[in-house]
Amino acid sequence: MTCRRKGSLNREIDSSAGSRWVELPNDHQSLIEHGGVWQAPLYEITLKLPESSPSSEVAGSSFKNRVVPLFNNLVVNETLNEVEAQFLDHQYILPRESCFYMSDLRMVHNLIPATASSGFSLIVIDPPWENGSAQQKSKYPTLPNRYFLALPIKKLSHSKGALVALWVTNREKFHRFIDLELFPSWGVTHISTFYWLKVKADASLISDLDLFHHRPYECLLLGYCHGEDDIEDLKILEQTVPKDQVIISIPGDYSRKPPIGELLQGYVPGPTPGRCIELFAREMTPGWLSWGNEPLHFQESQHFTRT
Repeated sequence: MTCRRKGSLNREIDSSAGSRWVELPNDHQSLIEHGGVWQAPLYEITLKLPESSPSSEVAGSSFKNRVVPLFNNLVVNETLNEVEAQFLDHQYILPRESCFYMSDLRMVHNLIPATASSGFSLIVIDPPWENGSAQQKSKYPTLPNRYFLALPIKKLSHSKGALVALWVTNREKFHRFIDLELFPSWGVTHISTFYWLKVKADASLISDLDLFHHRPYECLLLGYCHGEDDIEDLKILEQTVPKDQVIISIPGDYSRKPPIGELLQGYVPGPTPGRCIELFAREMTPGWLSWGNEPLHFQESQHFTRT
């Protein structure tokens, strides 16, 4: 398809006010900006998939391109290898056996499985909590707390229940909101809290522990979303999930969280390995479904090195 470059204009038809000229996003604008314009459903991403060919000496040495809609569409890499993808002039890397669905909050219900038996056993959520620093630095748009009440956590969960992992900052009002409104509305029981302690390369803390506005840690609240037969599972999880676990790592780019999938897989209820999903994702994980308005943010090729 053809996309216009920086500074180009296109005519938008408005039945009530005639036509008007609007500026289209350029190649260097963010995925969020591209997804917010009227022609977002027309944007496509090209996946470079390995293809075995009789003329190829090595299986997978030839490739075929698959062109699919980028927004409001499940984009899947079903292969056992990483796959390169291209959108406009940007190159992305899709992990093996992974998929993403890029949309705004209104489309999240499209992720609900047809049956609870095919639901998700692990649900990781990294909400864009209202954050003055993020807004000032224009890192990403934030949302008021009430929007998170609309997440269909119960309907996303497996029939045997789901382990829910929710990232949250240290603001007390967020913790009160989660305890009194958010978890109850989702049908989630809080069972443990993990702490991500942020350190420098020399292993020292990035700030003092008692620094009020910039504490060197974030919280990961673990909860259990009840399934159809969940009484025994809840008792088992409460006994097996450790309390006050500390994760120590050097922080990466702004708001980028450490990988926790393998750590949590051992505690998921129901069949293992469980199906996994990340909500408000800004990167992808092998074997997971990633949803948000920019799940490819950290998948650009500039974030990878060839080995």
